[in-house]
Amino acid sequence: MSLQITWYGHANVMLRENGVTVLVDPFFEGNRFAPDWRGIPRPDVIAVTHDHGDHLGQAMDIARATGATLVCIADLADFFREQGLAEQVANYGIGGNIDGTLEVCGAKFTFTQAFHSAKHGSPVGFVIEMPGGHTVYHAGDTGLFGDMALIAERFQLDVAMLPIGGVFTMDGPLAAKAAAMLKARAAMPIHYATFPILAQDASVFTEALAQKAPDCKALVPEPCQSVDFA
Repeated sequence: MSLQITWYGHANVMLRENGVTVLVDPFFEGNRFAPDWRGIPRPDVIAVTHDHGDHLGQAMDIARATGATLVCIADLADFFREQGLAEQVANYGIGGNIDGTLEVCGAKFTFTQAFHSAKHGSPVGFVIEMPGGHTVYHAGDTGLFGDMALIAERFQLDVAMLPIGGVFTMDGPLAAKAAAMLKARAAMPIHYATFPILAQDASVFTEALAQKAPDCKALVPEPCQSVDFA
């Protein structure tokens, strides 16, 4: 069974497996790499790591248009309820929190910490156990932190999606160090090239990854490209 991964630029990623479609951090409008969100496959679940505009993106519009379930931290769930989306927020409109796990549409979402900032509650990452058996870590916006090693103890990660842009998150060498700590089979760079202030390509990351985590494969799709991870 393969996992299909589509990168829409920045931290905007779609996962598809066993008939379940998960969209993480759906930043489309203002994202120079992304298509019109109205033309993408319908998501069953929209997971939002935090509420900065380049991650919250069009989550509410897409949820209203598709009926998708929203997965987010409890404080952000309060905001979604205020926007009239109470029935679409996971866990009876409450959301989740750090180290908790929610199961939605056959996929499991475990909330991890992320060292960053947010308006509503704390930023998070997600370990997503897809219904076909693959496990993906989407780190959201974060700096490097030592407890990534605990994520590796708890989960056998197939793919770690790690920000490499620097300035607001880890840069390439730090993300490579994170990949080594996470012991993932593959590492995919996100949160880069979208804006001039960020790293403009993944070369520094892939070079550092080869040195720091030689057993970890670099997975670097082009924007809007779908790749199958078997």
